[in-house]
Amino acid sequence: MAAKEASRVIVAGAGMSGLTAAAYLARAGCKVMVIEKNKDCGGLVSSFQRAGFHFDAGAKSILNAGILRPMLKQLGIDLDLSPARVSIGIENKVIDFDSKERLGDYQRLLEHFYPESAEDIKQIITCIERVWKDMAVMYGIDNPFFVDVIKNPRYLFKKMLPWLGKFLQTISRIGKLQEPVEEYLHRFSSNQPLIDIIAQHFFKNTPMFFALGYFYVYLDYMYPKGGTGNISKYLKQKIIEWGGEIKTGLTVTRIRPSTSEIIDSIGNSHAFSHLIWCADLKTFYAALDELACPEKIRREIQETRAKLATKRGGDSIFALYCGIDEPSGTFKAISRGHFFYTPSRKGLGEIHRSTLRSLVDHFEDTPKELVLHWLDEYCKYTTYEISIPSLRDPSLAPEGKTGINFSMLFEYDLIKKVQEASWYGEFKKEVESRVLNVVSSTIYPCIKEKLLFCFSSTPLDVERFAGTSEGAITGWSYESPVPAVNDLRKIARAVKTPIPNIWQAGQWTFSPAGMPTSILTGWFAARQVMKKVARAHP
Repeated sequence: MAAKEASRVIVAGAGMSGLTAAAYLARAGCKVMVIEKNKDCGGLVSSFQRAGFHFDAGAKSILNAGILRPMLKQLGIDLDLSPARVSIGIENKVIDFDSKERLGDYQRLLEHFYPESAEDIKQIITCIERVWKDMAVMYGIDNPFFVDVIKNPRYLFKKMLPWLGKFLQTISRIGKLQEPVEEYLHRFSSNQPLIDIIAQHFFKNTPMFFALGYFYVYLDYMYPKGGTGNISKYLKQKIIEWGGEIKTGLTVTRIRPSTSEIIDSIGNSHAFSHLIWCADLKTFYAALDELACPEKIRREIQETRAKLATKRGGDSIFALYCGIDEPSGTFKAISRGHFFYTPSRKGLGEIHRSTLRSLVDHFEDTPKELVLHWLDEYCKYTTYEISIPSLRDPSLAPEGKTGINFSMLFEYDLIKKVQEASWYGEFKKEVESRVLNVVSSTIYPCIKEKLLFCFSSTPLDVERFAGTSEGAITGWSYESPVPAVNDLRKIARAVKTPIPNIWQAGQWTFSPAGMPTSILTGWFAARQVMKKVARAHP
């Protein structure tokens, strides 16, 4: 095998972590090849068009977190990013969340619907304010990893050093705030609908700090001109500009650590000096051929594979995409382009917990009518994440028309049972119909009569497209101990695998996961490879 090929770094997966790693490696002069299963890069940070309407496939807004902007700047990417403010609504009342002062509006919104719990709400808002202060420290400056401190002494002395002590204290404090948000809120209130309305749009058992910190995050959201997929597009362009190679429509089917080679889905062998795995970790360990590895490494691979087999991906989503024959101004009068909306103050209660679990466990013995009754209840009381791209960039829909995406958390196990029972297509239509009925009878009366088209995706589509276990959109489930690093002070360790020249990055390597940590782990993995390459070729 040619020495040139053997010196190549292979990056498996072209989501945000893979593109970040590949961009930094290519910029440093490494020979890089990216392998991506889909025809386009980006994973869950991608966009597509239908009939002239633009939709974002995964993330509806992009969290800066002191990482995105400086990372793009460091890579020489000039992308127009605008603040992406959100709205929050319950029934017929909507507030725009565009400053810290809006916490008062949120408090009054909750008090309007739950006046009997006014004192509980006051205490909860006080907790949110405390978390807000910590979030402001965490995201308060450009992340030092993405700033050239030597060339920017003003940043070092005026920003980084004064911030560092506060940051370390904050990280230590939030490491102790891992209690599930639902349990935490029960400390302050026994009003289940109130707790639901605050917490039900987070993944089950989301750590308290991560959930309540979202009220700060709402102000740190960005939206790229042209849609979220432009971030991936620009990173891809940089990788190619710096000599990197990107192969799409391929998967890695076998990894042979002993010979430092992979086999792709059409049977080709590719040698590597280093491999960075930026995809599902169960898939990674299933592809590893460890038989020729040293005993210690072989044992560690087998133990990790067995441990991961007992773990689940986190929550997934059902997404409905609609083209509406109505100007965007109609919707602008109701909310911002990113909108969290709950149609009823009642909340989900046990609909998405014990009732759902019983339904899944006894699915084969449950009449279809009862499954659809559960679906009725779920769609009435869940929280919808609504995205209207043309309210952020008018070019993203035909003139006089509007594209809208309605997303809701949805249980993978249920949709899998439906598929196995051979009524998957029918069930999708039933969900679509109920979502349209709910939003047209509440917040958007014009939707049904002005509907041009609609189509949907389910957790099974996410599983197929993103290649994630259980169709997860942000890594591991919080409902059992997470098999990943979950301490920001140790995030550099998250990229290590049992194999010295194979690294990992992305949403499966750190928890809680998200786009900022995907970028960060991609950067750490690239840095580890660059260090190894530098030592090998001084």
